[in-house]
Amino acid sequence: MATTLLKLATVLFGTGGIAIGGWAYATQWHPATETYPLQGVDLGENPAPVEWGTVRARGVDFAYIVATSGKDRRDPAFEANWAALPEAGLRRGAVHIYSLCQPAVEQANAFNTFVPAAADALPVAVDVQFRDDCVARPEKAALVADLTRFVTMVETHTGKPVLLRIGKSVEGSYALSAALPRPVWAMANLLKPDYAARPWRMWRASNFRRVEGIEGPVNWDVVAG
Repeated sequence: MATTLLKLATVLFGTGGIAIGGWAYATQWHPATETYPLQGVDLGENPAPVEWGTVRARGVDFAYIVATSGKDRRDPAFEANWAALPEAGLRRGAVHIYSLCQPAVEQANAFNTFVPAAADALPVAVDVQFRDDCVARPEKAALVADLTRFVTMVETHTGKPVLLRIGKSVEGSYALSAALPRPVWAMANLLKPDYAARPWRMWRASNFRRVEGIEGPVNWDVVAG
């Protein structure tokens, strides 16, 4: 009996060690820099303080940070991070979280009022996903028309084409990547995404990467080509 228990403990310990080692590897994994030389991070809403100098030293080239959500939410950390990124040697990009429940024109006005047009900024990313705080599901023609208004207003403000960060479920319902001719930012952990109608320009390759200088898991992104 004692021998059987010892063998079982050895197996369980070994399996656990493999699992822990595999997870540790996964939190440090990123696509090969030989294939994707430009790699960076994107933060969610209300992030914890970030040590951007440390992040840059760990090989991060750029960072996208949330500026606004819908027509009435401004991220309180945006302005400080926006100023700190170029000082740390990082390219910076702003994200707008698009709401299917609020008017596109008001959302664009909110973004344009809050985010300055900066020559060094990366193209704005508009994030379109289904969210728990909005149950609206507009008709495709209406959504495409509204997003076109939003995109036109933001591009007029920044002078650059926006990136469309489209969730897989939204793309499946609306085929936005085919309807709006803009660069696509697709998302899929570890495996390259193939759900958009056009080749992606940006790929969120992991949402559980760990990077020194950032508290907790962070989204890790690569640029195509």
